[in-house]
Amino acid sequence: MTDTAARLLRLLSLLQMPREWPGSELADRLGVTDRTVRRDVDRLRELGYPVVAAMGAAGGYRLTAGSALPPLILDADEAVAVAVGLRVAAGQAVAGIEDASVRALTKLEQVLPAKLRRRVRVVGSAVAVRAGDGPTVDPEVLTTLAAAVTNRERLRFTYRDAAGTESRRHAEPAGVAAAGRRWYLVAYDLDRDAWRSYRADRIESPQPTGARITPRHLPAADPADYVAGRRTDWATPEYHVDITIEAPHARIAGRLGEEPDTLHADSATTCRHTATRDDDPAWLAVQLTSSGMPFRVHDSPELTAALRAMAGRLRDAVGD
Repeated sequence: MTDTAARLLRLLSLLQMPREWPGSELADRLGVTDRTVRRDVDRLRELGYPVVAAMGAAGGYRLTAGSALPPLILDADEAVAVAVGLRVAAGQAVAGIEDASVRALTKLEQVLPAKLRRRVRVVGSAVAVRAGDGPTVDPEVLTTLAAAVTNRERLRFTYRDAAGTESRRHAEPAGVAAAGRRWYLVAYDLDRDAWRSYRADRIESPQPTGARITPRHLPAADPADYVAGRRTDWATPEYHVDITIEAPHARIAGRLGEEPDTLHADSATTCRHTATRDDDPAWLAVQLTSSGMPFRVHDSPELTAALRAMAGRLRDAVGD
């Protein structure tokens, strides 16, 4: 019985590889007969694993997606990779994913051998992940966007810009990318006849339309490069910023939508953001003032103008 259980686990591990396995090859791998392989496949099916068989010379056995998630068999390296990935996911800006990641990590580490738990701790201690304190993305929104990209399907959604103004968008999604602890949808805006990147936490009620997309040329190597600003069209005007913020680096990092290496610690209590940006200066003005931290603008006419416009609106609001 023990031999049978061990053989079933070995068979399941082989079937979880994304390929079709001829019965004769499985029999050779397991050291059994073709008839035993057929019986073992039937046992896996009884346990809920959706194993299908294709007939013919090119046929074989393969594991498909079922209606429920069956137990998975991971080798040592795969288990460590999943555990470290869950640790990282626990600090990411997707609403609810932190708790789910912690629950999954707890279950995984409970069954990891001591040697693998040590490997996970070693890697985890070397990877610093700061918990996010900014806007989070609804996981359903993120999965809907990703599905539209995969299915090459047009989307309609409501988008809220930096000033809080909402508008309906009709777009052809090209990809979803993460940058600066934010998720972005890169898409061709059909109403504006231009490429755009949309912050996913500002997207509401995305609805696939069923209309298929004819691929367009993205003016960047990929969606991540487009979000990072490594574009070839530069349709959005750039502006330069140089700001000192009287707050520790860890308290500000990720709150300004900054790219890596553009926010540096000047001291234990101050940091400096120096960059060329292509977003809305009014959005950056809002983020700076809402942080509650004193700051100084050294060189940015566009940001200075946005701050002065904001100050004017505030004066009008209080009657001064």
